[in-house]
Amino acid sequence: MLNVFTLASGRLYQEEIDQPDTMAALSPVWVDLEAPTRQEKDWIQTRFGLHIPDDVVGEDLEESARFYEEDNGELHIRSDFLIDDDVTPRNVRVAFILYNNVLFSVHAEDLPVFRLLRLRARRIPALIEDAKDVLLKLYDADAEYSADALEGIYDNLEKVSARVLKQEVDDRAAGEALGAIAHEEDLNGRIRRNVMDTRRAVSFMMRSRMLNAEQFEEARQIMRDIDSLDSHTAFLFDKINFLMDATVGFININQNKIIKIFSVASVALLPPTLIASIYGMNFAHMPELSQRWGYPFALGLMVASVAAPLIYFRRKGWMR
Repeated sequence: MLNVFTLASGRLYQEEIDQPDTMAALSPVWVDLEAPTRQEKDWIQTRFGLHIPDDVVGEDLEESARFYEEDNGELHIRSDFLIDDDVTPRNVRVAFILYNNVLFSVHAEDLPVFRLLRLRARRIPALIEDAKDVLLKLYDADAEYSADALEGIYDNLEKVSARVLKQEVDDRAAGEALGAIAHEEDLNGRIRRNVMDTRRAVSFMMRSRMLNAEQFEEARQIMRDIDSLDSHTAFLFDKINFLMDATVGFININQNKIIKIFSVASVALLPPTLIASIYGMNFAHMPELSQRWGYPFALGLMVASVAAPLIYFRRKGWMR
């Protein structure tokens, strides 16, 4: 799908394009391509003279492959953007191409940061003045979105802390807590990756001298916001590790309780086992075998031999 954005009276207006003739009459500042087809890419090449290769959204990690400028003036930036949903948090790669004062963005699915910018640009006059402003505002919204996601992790970890640290934890509750902690750890790691990637992209824009003085100052503010998010992600990693260790510790305590019960039971059953084995011997001269009270005497002796160590263990506090 092609979304074409034009500026009018300081506001950003969006139009979905399904025919190339419609786009020919527009002078956009931003063209957003969500999962574009080959035909839609051909429309872009015909209208703007820009060739978009099939592998434009690559997975390269080297800076030279993700941030570079072509001889014809095309500026290429590939960045990761976060999608924080309740099922599968993920990072989505977006390819930006800045060409002839038009920003082209290519990605596989709709992104919350893009929706946030579209909403703001429609409501706030003069928020965007050119294509570089669009790119900067996207990275600014991305940093804010990451901050909101970090706040969600704080809230979710507080709920886990209340379950793990303020009440007795059984194995089922501990298992649920471990699942929740693992989910938040994965999300925190994705946020950190997203923040790191945004820092690299904004730093490249600052080094390329493509920004005017006002935009350069805005980029510096984005970098300061990203630096503050780094300390939050580091703190959350420490908190997650603490909760993980505490939960695993409670699981070990519960397992030790079970092992202690079996240990006490095995020790308590040793004396009656010894007595039963003695009376199971096949010797000819065993006085109790010929007595009427021999059988109840052996049973009573077994019961007493079980009760004595249990009473002793309870007094020592070993059964708590």
